[in-house]
Amino acid sequence: MAWFYNDKVFEETPEEYQGFVYEIVNLYNNKRYIGKKNFWKPKVLPKNSKRTRRIRTRVESDWRTYYSSNKELQFLAETNDEVLFERIILRLCKSKGEMSYYEAKLQFDNDVLLRDDYYNEFIGCKIHARHLRRK
Repeated sequence: MAWFYNDKVFEETPEEYQGFVYEIVNLYNNKRYIGKKNFWKPKVLPKNSKRTRRIRTRVESDWRTYYSSNKELQFLAETNDEVLFERIILRLCKSKGEMSYYEAKLQFDNDVLLRDDYYNEFIGCKIHARHLRRK
């Protein structure tokens, strides 16, 4: 099942973005989940005969096949046809702080903890102003 961004299939891993804020919609019952996902994960290359120091780099994450951290949603995605879900990228983000901010903002704006039509069970964030781009 593909990710969609601006009503188009999103397949490329953009170098300039750290990740995205997304919404997964269960098309059977219209229940939703708002979360965030990194495009990249850190990787440390160890010392070896050619390198005297460890090298910190990044590799692509599993974002293409990801179905949230919510256990119920993961179970439904594994046991049912993936066609039951629509995966929508709501916002591309250049930093982890920006991802955390917009995830929490959208979760609060949509009252995800107070409504029965969301899978979200908690909102957790710690965001500093310096983590966000100033306009």
